[in-house]
Amino acid sequence: MIRILAVLATLAFIAPAMAQPLPANLDKKNAIVIDTTKGRIVIKLRTDIAPKHAEQIKLLTREGFYNNVPFHRVMAGFMAQTGDGQNFDGTGHSSHPNVPDEFSSVSFTRGTVGMASTSAPNSSNSQFFICFDNASFLDGKYSVVGEVVSGMDVADKLKKAPPGSQSGAVTDPDKMVKVQVASDIK
Repeated sequence: MIRILAVLATLAFIAPAMAQPLPANLDKKNAIVIDTTKGRIVIKLRTDIAPKHAEQIKLLTREGFYNNVPFHRVMAGFMAQTGDGQNFDGTGHSSHPNVPDEFSSVSFTRGTVGMASTSAPNSSNSQFFICFDNASFLDGKYSVVGEVVSGMDVADKLKKAPPGSQSGAVTDPDKMVKVQVASDIK
């Protein structure tokens, strides 16, 4: 009974988001639509500068890897990180191989989506982050994979770590309830 209520509550949150039209002129085959517990975020994937990362994200999206995955690390004024569909806490990755770094001259600014990685080269796999503000100190260290084209107001509403938190870990975090490649939405 509790599970049924939880599913109904989740549907109540995402139903209005699912009814929202996608931005005009969106290349639907290279965009992902993230219905979160706070609303919808639409990301244009930058296949021009990070084609391998974009393909990995689309592959994982189509496999359902990102569904019900939390924004496990959210730091006010910096970024919201998600994409750990294995352990749900930032320590996991997908079963697919890591993707080689695809650094570009595109700077990390508000709405930029980057691939998370370890300090090791070529270690991006499934996790990504959305910048809340200018983060140009990340330029040349992480691959830019996309940009938010709709829903930055939703990203701004994601539950954040307590002020002063060094890790940015969030207790009872918001989630990506359903993630879809825009061209797959019926």
